[in-house]
Amino acid sequence: MVVARRPLLTATAAATLLAALWFVPSANATDEPAGTPVTRSGPTTTAAEGSAAGPRLADTGTGIDTTPYLIGGVAFLGIGAAFVSHSARRSGTLSA
Repeated sequence: MVVARRPLLTATAAATLLAALWFVPSANATDEPAGTPVTRSGPTTTAAEGSAAGPRLADTGTGIDTTPYLIGGVAFLGIGAAFVSHSARRSGTLSA
């Protein structure tokens, strides 16, 4: 019975981590100055404020190069898959 608890504990720890990360706040940029009253439906504006295009977000430039993150993520995914495969072969659980 002890062997069956280990995957359950691992799955519980992973689920707990994902649940905790769900509540990490995200940053949202708007064009409203500080101190502008905000309602649940959004900032209050009059007909003279705002434009037909809608709210403008912060200028982030041309963007960041995500290539290193993509390569690193794929590399870690491959290494993790290799470890799982090696572990499964070593324990003999892959043979059906």
